Amino acid sequence: MASAERGLHRASALRKNSGMKSLVVFSLLGLLSLGAQAAIEGHDVEYQAGNTACLGYVAMDTDAKKPSAAVLVIHDWMGLSDHTKEKCQQLAKLGYVAFAADIYGKGVRPADRGEAGKLAGKYKGDRKLLRERVNAALAKLEQTSGIKGDRIAAIGFCFGGTTAIELARSGAEIAGVVSFHGGLDSPTPSDGKNIKAKVLVLHGADDPTMKKADIEAFQEEMRSGGVDWEMVSYGDAVHSFTQPWAGTDKSTGVAYNEKADRRSWQAMQDFFGELFAKEVARR
Repeated sequence: MASAERGLHRASALRKNSGMKSLVVFSLLGLLSLGAQAAIEGHDVEYQAGNTACLGYVAMDTDAKKPSAAVLVIHDWMGLSDHTKEKCQQLAKLGYVAFAADIYGKGVRPADRGEAGKLAGKYKGDRKLLRERVNAALAKLEQTSGIKGDRIAAIGFCFGGTTAIELARSGAEIAGVVSFHGGLDSPTPSDGKNIKAKVLVLHGADDPTMKKADIEAFQEEMRSGGVDWEMVSYGDAVHSFTQPWAGTDKSTGVAYNEKADRRSWQAMQDFFGELFAKEVARR
């Protein structure tokens, strides 16, 4: 009996010791996880676009080796929001310096979709002004990150997707642009010949805001300009498929689609992998 008791005590001690080791391991993992999250630093950045004051946002991983590539992120028609900043932080976790442009200007944030439509319409109706605003943001990204030209890509959502393509049409010296459910129409299709960047368009196949004629005209613009371009259409996806605030009612023509959101984000990463090869510091 005494021998059996000693065996039970030893087994109990081993279990306690094993439990303590597991607790220590889990605690260390938890601390490492918190450390990884804390490494992403984000803050507002003021800059000028002509005579207009703008308030952008930059995010980067302060613990990673110096990034060799950067991404300009362009907001949707609601202006620079928490959603835009979240995308910047996601990109920072992938190893990029991410800079959010402020197309509307400091403090100009629409209160509702009505105001957003008017603001977006103002810039879509004046492509020269739109290009000036986005190029000012690109210049600030270059200044902030120290990264230039073929180490930079631009992405945009809805209005921002339109703007990313306008940045390319302006002749910007960058590696590539990605449009998530952005408008493709152009008042001057001949501007396609100015495009130096590779172009990736991620499109909802059932998007009612996209006219067939505009899609065909865009594709012809890319061909005529000799652009390296690709267009991916996601089945069962309508406009704003990457944006949770859009709800899930497809009948409105604007709805979030988790599958298209996930797949399009992966398509962007694959595109960046081709643009920047192995030089990008990835987590």
